[in-house]
Amino acid sequence: MKRREMLNSAAAAAALAATPGLSLAQQQRAVCYNCPPEWADWGGMLRLVNQRLNIAVPPDNKNSGQSLAALIAEKGNPVADFTYLGGQVGPQAREAGVLTPYKPARWNDIPASLKDGDGFWFTIHSGTLGLFVNTAALRGKPVPRSWQDLLKPEYRGLVGYLNPASAAVGQVGVIAVALALGGSYDRLDPAIAFFKQLQANQPIVPTQTAYARVLSGEIPILLDYDFNAYRAKYTDKAPVEFVIPQEGTQQLPYVMGLVNRGPNPEQGRRVLDFVLSDEGQRHWANAFLRPVFPAAMSAEVKTRFLPDADYARARPLDVFRLSAAARVIGERYQKEVG
Repeated sequence: MKRREMLNSAAAAAALAATPGLSLAQQQRAVCYNCPPEWADWGGMLRLVNQRLNIAVPPDNKNSGQSLAALIAEKGNPVADFTYLGGQVGPQAREAGVLTPYKPARWNDIPASLKDGDGFWFTIHSGTLGLFVNTAALRGKPVPRSWQDLLKPEYRGLVGYLNPASAAVGQVGVIAVALALGGSYDRLDPAIAFFKQLQANQPIVPTQTAYARVLSGEIPILLDYDFNAYRAKYTDKAPVEFVIPQEGTQQLPYVMGLVNRGPNPEQGRRVLDFVLSDEGQRHWANAFLRPVFPAAMSAEVKTRFLPDADYARARPLDVFRLSAAARVIGERYQKEVG
């Protein structure tokens, strides 16, 4: 058995703990790329899928870029059945030929700007990029309120962001800074200059989701989404604050799609239907994401978000323009910053 298959089998077996009395032989199975249990409460969603659909889905810690690279490498013999991607990676995955059209239940209810017209990918929820801050780890330093604050010497060694060369959230960070500081999707110079300056403060640049590292205080300030910060504050009771920078920021949709010629297409389709169901959408809302169907968010959950006045500084990303710029973002970051 190949090492990947062994790991997936072990993870699937572990997932069976959520459904007592079932053996691995009785359990249906599907493989997701980029379903990290510590990101967007995918851990809770995978347990819910196991309980409601009797489908074991192993967790997967790839980021969006790594998932796309794996799907391309495995194109002749796919391993995954479905994938979750930062919005800008959806069009890239279609172009690469690794997705197949599937219009899930409630397809017609998804706004046209949040899905591929032919069904190759569709939005399930979105998040707003900002500063995820462990206030205790700042040790008395003020909470930064702007992008420019991060360049101050007092934050040396305290700022982190995911690598823009592969992670969707890292690419969103570059675009958010570019747009906030007078640039555009086609003019990245303000963002590249910002990240070059930030190097003087010795930032921490992981490639994988860094939620636990913020909670531990290892990364006191992380460029990340509101849903992770609210989860830390309200679910994990951590000393955390979320900041929408004064200069403005961006909101990114996250999308899913069915893998072309995946080994378990029927199970993949069932999971994709479920994440858009009322229960699936409520799960995302309760995890502090903005579900693609806003009615799924309760008034109680909404009160835990920052005021609308703060969110007025956040603008929806153009996923198609960001998709077109993604390669340049990665190349320029590696060449001029990283």
